Amino acid sequence: MVLAGDLRKGTKILFRGEPYSVTEYQHVKPGKGGAFMRTKMKNLISGNIHEETFRSEEKLESPDLEFKDMLYLYEQDGLYEFLDQESYEQMAFSKDQVSEVLDYLKEQTAYSVLYFNEKPITVTPPLFMELAVKETPPGVRGDTAQGGATKPATLETGLVIQVPLFVNEGNIIKIDTREGKYIERVDAKK
Repeated sequence: MVLAGDLRKGTKILFRGEPYSVTEYQHVKPGKGGAFMRTKMKNLISGNIHEETFRSEEKLESPDLEFKDMLYLYEQDGLYEFLDQESYEQMAFSKDQVSEVLDYLKEQTAYSVLYFNEKPITVTPPLFMELAVKETPPGVRGDTAQGGATKPATLETGLVIQVPLFVNEGNIIKIDTREGKYIERVDAKK
């Protein structure tokens, strides 16, 4: 149980039988009456945003959530196969279930899968991933690290991001999956 007065960004609650994560909150103490919390919450299953007001002393249930590390194996016939690294069970996900991480799906990489009532609801990629550059135009102004200019690069997963001019095809680069941005070049093509 969670008191509504203790809600913070990222707090998970059970609301109307579904799991929600608080994205914004505001504690309001009017001149008359009791304090209350205005919240914006994201449904963890559908992704819908919902605004709700709770009395500060109101008790809210915590959802039955569980995180499991699963290894992405391969895609076959529109289904994405993952392997539970503890029980070694293989599980297939539909394209809808992995739509948010399609640009980051790389075989033999571990992903965090969120379960609600023993059913998988979301797949989260690692914070940073190392991916190979499959296609990028050559740098025009020379291969300079201080240039600040960027060019588009298509990565092995199909994701297109902006990279510095010195990055070439075949390079392995590190990217931040939260923002889809280039961090650094890990390995130059030999």
